[in-house]
Amino acid sequence: MKNIFAGLEGFGLKNVEVEDVFQDPSKEKREDAGKQEQKKEMSEEDLIFYKGYTCPVCDHEFKSKMVRTGKVRLAGADSDLRPKYIGVDSLKYDAILCPKCGYAALNRYFSFIMSNQAKSIREKISADFKYQPEEGKIYTYDDAIARHKMALLNTIVKNGKSSERAYTCLKLAWLCRGKREDLMQGEYDKDEVAALVNEEKELLANAFEGFEAAFSKEDFPMCGMDQHTMMYLLAELARRIGKVDDAKRYVSKVMVARNAPQRIKDKAYELKEKLQASNIEE
Repeated sequence: MKNIFAGLEGFGLKNVEVEDVFQDPSKEKREDAGKQEQKKEMSEEDLIFYKGYTCPVCDHEFKSKMVRTGKVRLAGADSDLRPKYIGVDSLKYDAILCPKCGYAALNRYFSFIMSNQAKSIREKISADFKYQPEEGKIYTYDDAIARHKMALLNTIVKNGKSSERAYTCLKLAWLCRGKREDLMQGEYDKDEVAALVNEEKELLANAFEGFEAAFSKEDFPMCGMDQHTMMYLLAELARRIGKVDDAKRYVSKVMVARNAPQRIKDKAYELKEKLQASNIEE
C-alpha cells in the first residue's frame, strides 16, 4: 500500500504506513481492546449470575447461582465424560436447592415432579429442613457437594428414576474428583484426599449400578446421552470400579454397533487398549 503514496516525500512524509485505503479508524482500537480483554483472565465470580426459580414443591420463588455458559470454554474431558472448563468447574452449579422446603435436583430435573413425589418430600425432608446459606460469592466444592447430596437424597425420597439417581451419583463423584484435584495443587491432608478417592469410587459404583438398571428399562436419550454413549460410559465406569469383565462386555457392544458415532468408537478403542494393558501388567 506504500506504493500508492510514493512521491509524497517532497511533503516530508517519508514513512507513510497505510494498510487499507478504506481503513476503519476504529478497527485498530477495537482490536487492541479485544486483545486487552483476552489478556484479562476471567475469574469464577465473573462467570456467575443469579437465575430465578419457582419451587415445584412449595411454590417459593428464589434465585440460584449459575454459570454463564456462553462465557466458559471447554478445556477437555476425562475418560468418564466429566467435562473440564477453563476458569470454573461448572459442575458445582448444577444442583438447584430450594432454601425454603429443601427440595433439590439437578437442573435438568428440577421442574419435573409429580404430586405424590412432592408430598413425600414435604413429609420426609421439608418437615425438618433448615437452610444453611452459602457465604461466598461462588460455590466452594464443599457447598456444591452438600447441594448435590441434597439432590441425591431427594431422588431417593421421591423414588426417582434409576437414571436420575445414577446421574446425580456421577455428578457427585466428579465433584469429589474436582475437590481432590484442587486440594492437590497445594499442601494437602493425605487422609482427606484418600477419603475423597474412596467416596468417588463408591459414587461411581452407584452410578454404574443405576445406569445399568436404567439401560434396559428407560428410554433414550438418557441424561442427554444416546445408547452408544451410555454403553461406553458403563464400560468406563466398570473399569474404574474394578469390574473388568463388565467393562470388556460393554466395550465390545460399542465397537460392533453399526450406528455408534465414530468419536464414541474411538473412545471405546482407547478403553479397550487400557483394559488390554492392565491385563498385561497383571
